[in-house]
Amino acid sequence: MGNQIESSINNQPVALVTGANQGVGSQIAKALAADGYVVYVGSRNLSNGEKAAAEIGVNAHAVQLDVTQQSTINAAVELIEKKSGRLDLLVNNAGIAHAGKPGRTVEEVMASGRAVNVSLDEVRTVWETNVFGVIAVTQAMLPLLRKSAAARIVNVSSGLGSLTWISDPACWARDNFGIVYAASKTALNAVTLAFALELEKENIKVNATSPGYTATALNNFQGTDSLEVGSREPVRVALETNGPTGTFTGPEGPMPW
Repeated sequence: MGNQIESSINNQPVALVTGANQGVGSQIAKALAADGYVVYVGSRNLSNGEKAAAEIGVNAHAVQLDVTQQSTINAAVELIEKKSGRLDLLVNNAGIAHAGKPGRTVEEVMASGRAVNVSLDEVRTVWETNVFGVIAVTQAMLPLLRKSAAARIVNVSSGLGSLTWISDPACWARDNFGIVYAASKTALNAVTLAFALELEKENIKVNATSPGYTATALNNFQGTDSLEVGSREPVRVALETNGPTGTFTGPEGPMPW
């Protein structure tokens, strides 16, 4: 039975989505599974991942993965290698907005992230997931991605990370630019470009994408877009096997770095 499962898996494209037990990550995993992918649902809490995978269906498999814990990243690599032998698509979706009390309004979170009063501990905690976690997972998964004929990496970013947009006096989101979350996405965009330039010679595509302002736990469900709408652009970029590399796009199209 095990061999049958593995042989059927080997004929299907294989994806890993981090932070896939809820929100946009879960929606991306659902869309990929519906498109015929074997999807590894990365979740810090395994039981949450198993619940999400069960809801997605037979193409989804939970994997315990905390992007801030190297041991869980290494274990995830081993699991995917053993079950599928390669990885065609990595979606670095896991992200946190703040490290303070849950349930705070977006306004409260933004106020605590201002450059003049921000807690360095909070900066470190959020960047550990949003920036360093992406570097760690990407580096660890590269040997599996190199076994794919059309490997792609998609980093889920945010329009708030765009320095060009935020520095425009007409930008409505200027007041929301802080050092904790927004600047972590600016750093993520730089990480995306660094990997894209490095891996272009190996024909591995690396792109950043913004879901837009989606209602998720990230913003205490104050976003204006549904999960379906928010996952649309990340899914489009993820499924584009012959697309460009080193791009930053959102629901409205290309975004400035």
